[in-house]
Amino acid sequence: MRSGNRPPRRRLRTAVWSLVAVLLVAAGLGGVVLWQNSYDMDEHRVVIRQGGHTLSGVLSTPRDGRTRHGLVVFVHGDGPVDATHEGGYEPMWEAYARSGYASLSWDKPGVGGTPGDWLGQSMDDRADEAAAAVAWARSRPDIDSGRIGLWGASQAGWVLPKIAARTPVAFVIALSPAINWLRQGRFNLLAELSAEGATPGRVQRETVRSDTTRRLLERRATFEEYVRTMGGPDGMTAGRWGFIARNYTADATADLRALRGIPVLLALAGQDVNVDTADTESVYRTVLAPAGRLTVQRYADANHSLVKHSVEESDLRITLTAVFAPRSLFADGFLDDQRRFLRELRAPGATAR
Repeated sequence: MRSGNRPPRRRLRTAVWSLVAVLLVAAGLGGVVLWQNSYDMDEHRVVIRQGGHTLSGVLSTPRDGRTRHGLVVFVHGDGPVDATHEGGYEPMWEAYARSGYASLSWDKPGVGGTPGDWLGQSMDDRADEAAAAVAWARSRPDIDSGRIGLWGASQAGWVLPKIAARTPVAFVIALSPAINWLRQGRFNLLAELSAEGATPGRVQRETVRSDTTRRLLERRATFEEYVRTMGGPDGMTAGRWGFIARNYTADATADLRALRGIPVLLALAGQDVNVDTADTESVYRTVLAPAGRLTVQRYADANHSLVKHSVEESDLRITLTAVFAPRSLFADGFLDDQRRFLRELRAPGATAR
């Protein structure tokens, strides 16, 4: 009788230990996720008043025991971006915190319950918004008003120099900034078609459609006219059409003069299909390099967002990396270079690179 009972008990023990093993692995993975997504800084929700508008933001501060810190003010790229960019900014905030800098970012109007609509903004509106945030930060006793600088990506390339023309800033960090809206649009169109292996016929058709859109913008056509001319909305919305119509003439070349004499870190991606980085670097060097405060860093295996191209090209890989090792999303050396740039700001006589 006893020997007949042993196999069920053995199976039960096996099942129990298998369950224990699964739970231990799950707990271990959960611990890794919590550890990798815990950052060495403190985050505080803040409210910024700008005229009659209210901005909902996040201020991250270092845990170094100091009562005052420098500040990096974040200026978003395109799209409905929240204050943390769904957590994507946090590895950078941590890197800056380790260099003694706080970081400030806010939800775009219409995002996260913030009143307004970011599609209703011009680049000047965005610059006014950021300048108000800088003024708010200067009033805080925990921020060193002489060490407030700007961070901006992509579309922010048109906003950063406008902010610097409105209020003094100590430095600028520009990631994949664009120079000319129309040139960037054409570059992006052709780069994406090339990446897709488009036929010459398709390239010609898409180029004609792009030229038609440009002529409509120049005529200040309504959204309804755009839809009729193009044979449908083609993914365009009335709000987006209005946003483009307000901003399509943007060109940062002349505005960049406001950054002369200011330390500028220009970070460019080797796999960028959104922005012509060769054009961007050429213009930045022409306008800013003679002042001797421009640093250019290039990352061969990086896409437009400075995320590793080898990670970004796989949905599974980018998801797993974002969950289990978010700091590893960025190109090799990127976070270290950001941290080094801020630390070297205190060193006099920095030269262009």
